[in-house]
Amino acid sequence: MPFMSEAIELPPEANPLNHQTLYNSLTRASSTDQQQVKTATQQLQNWEKTPGFYSSLQTVFIDTSLPLEVRYLAAIQIKNGIEKYWRKTASNAITKEEKTLIRSRCLESGINEPDHRLALQNALVVAKIVRYEFPQDWPDVIHSIVNHLRQASQSSTNGIYFPRVLLILLYVIKELATGRLQRTRASLQNAAPEIFQVLAKAYVEKVQSWMNFLRNSGDDEGGALNDVEQSLLVLRVLRRLLIAGYEHPNREHEIHEIWNVTKDHFANMLSLVNGAPQSLQTNVQSLVEKHLIQMSKLHLEMARVHPAAYALLPDASGLARAYWGLLVSFGDTFGSQTAITSKVDTGGDAEDEEMPYMEKLSLRSLLLLRACVKMVFSPAQTFKYQRPEDKEERKKSVDLIKGNLLNASFARDMMETLVTRFFVFRPKDLREWEEEPEEWERREEGEGDVWEFSIRSCAEKLFLDLVINYKEQLIPPLLQVFHAVATPQNTDVLLKDSIYSAIGLAAPVLEQRLDFGKFLNDTLVPEVQVQTPGYNILRRRMAIVLGQWLPVKDGLNRPMIYQIFQYLLDKNDDLNDQVVRVTAGRQLKNIVDPFEFTSEPFMPFAPTILERLMALIEEVELTETKLALLNTMNVLVVKMEHHITPFADQIMSLLPPLWTQSGEEYIMKQSILSILAALITSTKSSSQRYHQLVLPLIQSSLDPESPSRLYLLEDALDLWTSILAETPTSSPELLSLIPLLLPLLENLTPILRVAIHILESYLLLAPSHILSLSQGLSPLLSSLLANNPKPEPAGLVCHLLELLIQSATLVGGPPAIDILVRSLSTPLLSTLTSNLHSAYLAHQTTGPNRTLSSIDGIVETDHLAVLARIALASPEAFVQAMQIVAATITPQAAQHYSSPSFFEDLISWLLTEWFAHLDNIGNPERKKLMCLALTRLLRFAQPWILLHLQELMTMWTDVVVEVIELSPPEDEDNGGGLSKGLGRDCLVWRAEVMASMGQQQGESVEEGRKREMACRDEVHRVDVREVIRSELVAVVAACGGEEAFQREWVGNVDEDVVKAFGGLGIL
Repeated sequence: MPFMSEAIELPPEANPLNHQTLYNSLTRASSTDQQQVKTATQQLQNWEKTPGFYSSLQTVFIDTSLPLEVRYLAAIQIKNGIEKYWRKTASNAITKEEKTLIRSRCLESGINEPDHRLALQNALVVAKIVRYEFPQDWPDVIHSIVNHLRQASQSSTNGIYFPRVLLILLYVIKELATGRLQRTRASLQNAAPEIFQVLAKAYVEKVQSWMNFLRNSGDDEGGALNDVEQSLLVLRVLRRLLIAGYEHPNREHEIHEIWNVTKDHFANMLSLVNGAPQSLQTNVQSLVEKHLIQMSKLHLEMARVHPAAYALLPDASGLARAYWGLLVSFGDTFGSQTAITSKVDTGGDAEDEEMPYMEKLSLRSLLLLRACVKMVFSPAQTFKYQRPEDKEERKKSVDLIKGNLLNASFARDMMETLVTRFFVFRPKDLREWEEEPEEWERREEGEGDVWEFSIRSCAEKLFLDLVINYKEQLIPPLLQVFHAVATPQNTDVLLKDSIYSAIGLAAPVLEQRLDFGKFLNDTLVPEVQVQTPGYNILRRRMAIVLGQWLPVKDGLNRPMIYQIFQYLLDKNDDLNDQVVRVTAGRQLKNIVDPFEFTSEPFMPFAPTILERLMALIEEVELTETKLALLNTMNVLVVKMEHHITPFADQIMSLLPPLWTQSGEEYIMKQSILSILAALITSTKSSSQRYHQLVLPLIQSSLDPESPSRLYLLEDALDLWTSILAETPTSSPELLSLIPLLLPLLENLTPILRVAIHILESYLLLAPSHILSLSQGLSPLLSSLLANNPKPEPAGLVCHLLELLIQSATLVGGPPAIDILVRSLSTPLLSTLTSNLHSAYLAHQTTGPNRTLSSIDGIVETDHLAVLARIALASPEAFVQAMQIVAATITPQAAQHYSSPSFFEDLISWLLTEWFAHLDNIGNPERKKLMCLALTRLLRFAQPWILLHLQELMTMWTDVVVEVIELSPPEDEDNGGGLSKGLGRDCLVWRAEVMASMGQQQGESVEEGRKREMACRDEVHRVDVREVIRSELVAVVAACGGEEAFQREWVGNVDEDVVKAFGGLGIL
């Protein structure tokens, strides 16, 4: 035995790779000593990037003298390494020479491998290499495998040769079939005919051999058993080849032949296993049954993947009818004969265990028939075609299936059989209902593609397809049976359950054909009160049917339905077992969720229903069931709105214990957070009493050190948002959460919008506290503007800044603005002006070498709005901010500035860009904001603003004309009203309007705070003409009077501009 080194694992350079060290590491990595496993695994990882590592692993693998577990681990390492390092573009990719060595040995090593587990791992390795190398770098691999296959099929000396080659081929085809690139699929399709010839011949010969042995009672039992095993493996490979290796299987003559062979074999083998199963050994019986399963998979996959080909292959409709016949036979023994669990025959399970293949075949029969229905009625989702020939084949295939299979008579037979035989519960179902009620109920309510693995669920899907597409033919007989069965006098519970199930599934189709209200009053109400054993089955079905019908049927007696659910949730009634109550709890969501739901009719039943629903949540154990019931509770809380308030304390008392019990079941905690958010929203301001329970949950969910943060972040933020929206006054506990919010502002993540919205809510709730944090917010918000100035994030940041400036104005006036601006100037305002400078430079250049702006027009408007808010609140603070920004201009940016005073250049280009951008602003409120801000700058009477007098007058004229509402109408002609100073600023909210803006019904507390902020905005409080008049009068006086102002500044303005402004009658 090789020497077992106990040395500590070292980096590759300290512990060089060779056969001995590799063997030692593999030996320790496959030991039972966890410390050895850990160190050896690390050593293997250290060698991963070492040249020759994977070829050395292969050398270990092909050495049959080494222990099995060491060789197995070597194969696993090779397989994982191919995934990571075989691609040419991979970092530290395996060298070309090493790849060549591995390829040259992998086929032979797999073909001669005596252990099946190792042969399987080698086949997976070969398949992954073929995926990357075929056909460019390993063009002859398929040909080599086929040659081996030919030799193996003719050899009788080596018993493992043929199955090993087949195993490699199976996984090569599986791997190529999963390729997304057309080139990969095309490579397989080019090789398919060569592979098919050998496989088809081998399959037919093997089956004939063992079938003759069974018919004629031959002598070579061992050889026949090998033939059965090998023909099954050939069939597995052939099935995948026919589906993945041909684009149009129906166009190949040899596939027509093998298709006929599989049909004949299917009939013969089915007859063999059903006719005299006692004559077959158990292992042979099982292998023959597996042949049937593989052939049924072939037929089903052909119908799903190549629907046109399936229909055009020989006697496709006859094949589907044969499967239907098999299904009908299976239906004879499918359902239970009694609804009472204690009377169910316990021998049913034994039969199920003896004949599982029949259930699998029946299930595939249903899936095949459903594929045929979709082929005819949903061709857009079924067929793929590009050429006229494909279109013609599609039309022909639809006509064949519709004419030869899916006629009205056959559809009716299918519907009757499905409802009466496969909608009925099996004995096994009824026993599991009794023994494992919660688990059984969860399986029955399975979502997604679970239906594909259940006979009854698949039958329901096929039934619905038929009813939707054959309404006129199927609805009359369905209703006829329904009316005959649906009477309180009929006590056949299982039949009624199946008929009611059909009526529930077909609710969207029957909505205009069935008087469901009459059925509710005359049948369901009396039946729900029946106390006969077995009627729990009907009670469960009633809850489901009501949940299916109420959303689609108007005018139903909702109070009566609420009373039924109240009754079904009563644990004291023996027939309301856990399955009935959980089903009612689930379906209650469908009862209250429709838009038409109103709280008032539900209120008489609410106390009892909520109490029983909460008790049920505490009773059940499965997480999925608790989640479903919590979802119902969530919908109830949302839909009942403020009516839930009397029950809020009771609901709230339920949630913290559930939170504790859920442990690491984060999906449960998500549901709890969602309910809490809905409860907070529904209870409005009175929800503040729950803060002591809720805030710690937010704290723990957002803790950066907690693993729950990854799963609960979004739901916790939603809850936080709801709390802030409904909180009338701030509290230290609420403010203590703010540090958890700031890290969320560091990156452009999907939750950035929510994080900024929460910060805005805090700003409205506790403005002074947030203003005190402005110094810390500045770099965070600056980073968001600098790194990705796109419309949405930039708009969020700029809106927050506007709100911050408005809040500072309301809290402390100009002094507060001065403090705020100093804290924001660097780096936030520097970043903002830098983005605007980028836009300015872009607008000064044209042609192919023009400068590109880092922001677009929408973002530029948002940037300018922030500066406008500062200038409007305190022009002095605005100038001071620009001076601070100018003082921080970098040498790289200074090349765009000409004067020694960066401030003069900055304010010059800024105002130029600002005035030029006004024409791109369509929102009147935004325009007025800009107008007020720029007009306020006149008070400085400085050349940097007076030089833009023409732009100012143009802006004043445009804004005044846009926002002034003239009255009476006759004054509007030719602007006569404006010239007389008549009319009113339509953006100014009248005092009586603002006084009437009290809290609206259903409105959150935060909405009131927002409305108050909007009412105090100068855009809605001051007449734009008054601001223009006062600032203009002041600047005229500051410039030495009207004559001097006219001479020095107005004289440089275009006469038409002056005339238009004069016509406003402002002065």
